[in-house]
Amino acid sequence: MATMKSLIGLINKIQRACTVLGDHGGEGMSLWEALPTVAVVGGQSSGKSSVLESVVGRDFLPRGSGIVTRRPLVLQLHKTEEGTTEYAEFLHAPKKKFADFAAVRKEIEDETDRITGKSKQISNIPIQLSIYSPNVVNLTLIDLPGLTKVAVEGQPDSIVQDIENMVRSYVEKPNCIILAISPANQDIATSDAIKLAREVDPTGERTFGVATKLDIMDKGTDCLDVLEGRSYRLQHPWVGIVNRSQADINKRVDMIAARRKEREYFETSPEYGHLASRMGSEYLAKLLSQHLETVIRQKIPSIVALINKSIDEINAELDRIGRPIAVDSGAQLYTILELCRAFDRVFKEHLDGGRPGGDRIYGVFDHQLPAALKKLPFDRHLSTKNVQKVVSEADGYQPHLIAPEQGYRRLIDGSISYFKGPAEATVDAVHFVLKELVRKSISETEELKRFPTLASDIAAAANEALERFRDESRKTVLRLVDMESSYLTVEFFRKLHLEPEKEKPNPRNAPAPNADPYSDNHFRKIGSNVSAYINMVCDTLRNSLPKAVVYCQVREAKRSLLNFFYAQVGRKEKEKLGAMLDEDPQLMERRGTLAKRLELYKQARDDIDAVAWK
Repeated sequence: MATMKSLIGLINKIQRACTVLGDHGGEGMSLWEALPTVAVVGGQSSGKSSVLESVVGRDFLPRGSGIVTRRPLVLQLHKTEEGTTEYAEFLHAPKKKFADFAAVRKEIEDETDRITGKSKQISNIPIQLSIYSPNVVNLTLIDLPGLTKVAVEGQPDSIVQDIENMVRSYVEKPNCIILAISPANQDIATSDAIKLAREVDPTGERTFGVATKLDIMDKGTDCLDVLEGRSYRLQHPWVGIVNRSQADINKRVDMIAARRKEREYFETSPEYGHLASRMGSEYLAKLLSQHLETVIRQKIPSIVALINKSIDEINAELDRIGRPIAVDSGAQLYTILELCRAFDRVFKEHLDGGRPGGDRIYGVFDHQLPAALKKLPFDRHLSTKNVQKVVSEADGYQPHLIAPEQGYRRLIDGSISYFKGPAEATVDAVHFVLKELVRKSISETEELKRFPTLASDIAAAANEALERFRDESRKTVLRLVDMESSYLTVEFFRKLHLEPEKEKPNPRNAPAPNADPYSDNHFRKIGSNVSAYINMVCDTLRNSLPKAVVYCQVREAKRSLLNFFYAQVGRKEKEKLGAMLDEDPQLMERRGTLAKRLELYKQARDDIDAVAWK
């Protein structure tokens, strides 16, 4: 089994790392909260500071009236070899060793004022102090602000509740050991520390009771009922402490001498002599250290389980936001191409039906195009009056002899030209859908969210490609329309010419000898013939235009949307590739924090495995 020194020292190391990373809050139980700690709780002037100094064996805490402890002080004690020099280190000043403990007190005061100012405000940001000495036991204590009942001048009215809330935030944790400090010269039933401990630890299994100021109780009274567990029973024994007197403090009596004086008091006391071996600050320190080691040993499986769970969660988040990118140009180019392919996959899923949006292209062909074709002004263009006008203009000074072929051609060419509008509109409508799918695909490609610059570059390149596809598509559909004008289907008109000959002559319908060969019926017949031909052309284009648009725009978008972009990227220099992979600063900061936390958890797991089962 691991030694007490290595096990508690390991927990101290992990706690320091957690503090550096700010890993003592958030959703669920953090690693900091899972680590067993000892929280020192007591009312103001309960002797809390004296107990801590007695345990450490050094006079190092700020003193004064009112609220002196205004920030939590995480005090980590490290036992060193006999004969080594005592020194202290602050986490906020890691390279500075304090051998003068008066300077430690001054640093605590300055660091408190740095956050809270010179006011009497409090802060829940902890100060972390490590003390290395042969005169201490391996132990971690958290000194919390003293509980109070009234606000003093310069303090907000909420200070009473604020302090209680801060203290509760520590002692409510199931892995927190509560060191409840109560003055023996006051009624234990009214002790602020015991009252709070009873609320958060009703069974008393996490609470150690400490009775201070035994030497200044009224004559004829003692604290035996408390120390022997009759007045208020806890699962752990009460410990009595004799604080240094104010005269000793003023005379700067050495703490080692104060410990010796405390031992003599209990050994010679008629009331407490039989309890002397279980009284005093030295015994309290050993008791807490042994108990802390026991708790740590019990909690190791749950701590390791939490570490493993946290590692899995961090890895999952790193996978979601993306791992760090290598700095060499080859790796950067590979990353850019992989991100482009990820976008391309999403874009194709939209077109092929895996994601919504591609169906809108079919809607253009099935609804918009037919509706546009129906609205073409053929009725006006092929009206009897316009047909007569066009035919007459085509004949010129020499009227047609049998059939007005030039008039037919002009009417057909004029009608077919109307198809250019719907053809171009179809191209533009599909182009708009494709641009919208590019926009959606960019936003839905998770891998691109960490690279806004690259996402913008890909979107610009894709839209440029779509513009090229649209231009080619427009040329193609206009060619299809022009093809219908360039060569007319002769068989259609031959059939029209033969149809009258199949009919039997009707003498009653025969024109009178003086009838006008250019009557309205004649021109109406021409308009009807042209209309029939245009309807045939319309049916042809209704089928061929979507094919051309899909071939020139949709097919090319699927095949080569980013081909030109790939060629450009391949020629870029390393600096420009790095600029394309420029990330959101907040995301980079988040990844850095996660990477450090992941390293902390992995190192903590390895360290626990190394020492826990020796």
